[in-house]
Amino acid sequence: MGERKVTVAAEVGLHARPAATFVQRAKQAPMDITVEKAHGGGPVNGKSILAIMALDVRQGETVVISAEGDGSEEILDELAAIASTP
Repeated sequence: MGERKVTVAAEVGLHARPAATFVQRAKQAPMDITVEKAHGGGPVNGKSILAIMALDVRQGETVVISAEGDGSEEILDELAAIASTP
């Protein structure tokens, strides 16, 4: 299983537009994708806007994005870039 630890850079955290962009890209992937806060809480479905927003990830917090399967490294790189974009 591949994973990326990413510090969220957007002023609004992983909410609203950044969350929507993240989920849109995640939904295009054929594999399951999970997201969790690096310091507590369990993983949530990375393809669910409600689950992502319920994590309440704020600017400066670190998340772990995980995926497994063919092409997962490329998807993880793209999702990490979305999460780390200010």
